[in-house]
Amino acid sequence: MDFAFDARTEELRAKLLTFMDEYVYPAEAVAEEQRALLASPWDTPAVVEELKAEARRQGLWNLFLPDSEYGAGLTNLQYAPLAEIMGRSPHLAPTATNCAAPDTGNMEVLTQFGDEQQRKQWLEPLLAGEIRSAFAMTEPEVASSDATNITTHIERSGDEYVITGRKWYISGAMNPDCKIFIVMGKTDPDGDDIRRQQSMVLVPRDTPGVTVKRAMRVFGYEDHSHGGHAEVIFDGARVPASNLIGEEGGGFAIAQARLGPGRIHHCMRLIGMAERAIELMCRRAVSRTAFGKALAQQGVVHNWIADARVTVEQLRLLVLKTAWLMDTVGNKGAHTEIQSIKIATPRAVVDILDRAIQLHGAGGVSQDFPLAELYAAARTLMIADGPDEVHQRSLARRELKKYV
Repeated sequence: MDFAFDARTEELRAKLLTFMDEYVYPAEAVAEEQRALLASPWDTPAVVEELKAEARRQGLWNLFLPDSEYGAGLTNLQYAPLAEIMGRSPHLAPTATNCAAPDTGNMEVLTQFGDEQQRKQWLEPLLAGEIRSAFAMTEPEVASSDATNITTHIERSGDEYVITGRKWYISGAMNPDCKIFIVMGKTDPDGDDIRRQQSMVLVPRDTPGVTVKRAMRVFGYEDHSHGGHAEVIFDGARVPASNLIGEEGGGFAIAQARLGPGRIHHCMRLIGMAERAIELMCRRAVSRTAFGKALAQQGVVHNWIADARVTVEQLRLLVLKTAWLMDTVGNKGAHTEIQSIKIATPRAVVDILDRAIQLHGAGGVSQDFPLAELYAAARTLMIADGPDEVHQRSLARRELKKYV
């Protein structure tokens, strides 16, 4: 395993670091100021579109997509350090570079499983950053940690599919630019194979019977920059049968293919969030005095900063190993490592952010620093894309097989 950056990665890192310093960080406060003046809090501030135009001009666009026909053609190992940099401003930088979830996963689904017409109608405008999308899988009435529990019905009726169900925490759905949902539901609820009961269909937002009911808050945040997280009702919504992605019964497999890269992308960005927390801790420690000496001279602060640095270096190596395995032996071969980083990274970054908040005192929980919002995002990732306990269960079973 060689984790040294190749020439292309070094070039893109340098460009992205400069882009962050010159455009993204200064735009954070501007975006909030502009959002306060918008007719709807879900509208996109003008500065975000300016960032997108500049990123595209600089070639910092669709970096996540390994398919060179549609994206930058980077490997996971090449993309990892770039996603980490974007993670330092997770509510702005990924959107600016068209590397934001859930669009990234949806574009990957359309690239791998969509037909020519689906790619033309939905993938192309997503790649161009002209529209946004959402992935409708999670449901409030069942334990969605087990995807086979999904109760949304997708019934064939002549040349159409009829979708009925209730979804929630559908990321990005509050954004008016969100024009398409990828909806997972059951086409064969009584089938013998519980992993072949589900299918995925494309449902345009303006389809009759689709209602974006309300925004769901996360730790009190509505996450405007991300496009919100919505409760969505599908009440007999009808779409052409040609909107089926792949084949009937293929929904569970598509979901697994989608979630693998999504999990590592989250972990990459989480490391960037931790790096920003460490930077903020150090700046705070050298600028504040308590009980006659700088916080930077307090032993407990030394411990927090040292532990954070050690943890980040460990996490980064595990994420890079996972990226390398995904590139060399595929997602299935990297399954253990994908689960490991999904368990380890969010909980460790939550701890680092918690220490950074503590060091900032009241400022740490305020809107004047990004720490509280970063904490909410990191803590949520202990649930999103499968809660920790599900991954621990699966990982333990794989380990135990060696001895049974």
